[in-house]
Amino acid sequence: MELSSHLFWDVDRKTVSYDQHKSFIIPRVFMKGTMDDFWAVVTYYGKEVCQEQLVNTRYLDNKTLSFCCVYFNLDQEQFRCFKEKQLTPQHWNY
Repeated sequence: MELSSHLFWDVDRKTVSYDQHKSFIIPRVFMKGTMDDFWAVVTYYGKEVCQEQLVNTRYLDNKTLSFCCVYFNLDQEQFRCFKEKQLTPQHWNY
């Protein structure tokens, strides 16, 4: 599987194992990858594995969370990142 080089700017690509580091790779591709990266990950891991990893990840930005809800036909409340975001008090934004 060939993914865009900008996805792994902060790590050595040679040390990234697609099987061992799927909890790192899948959310990063969904948030920062291209459509080619997206389809490569879904093809490699399968939709079920991607869903499992994304539901259990600690952080997704709002746009990615909304996309995942539509793509996997799930509610926001089913995502761990949404639950944790609700528990974290936010400062008032004036």
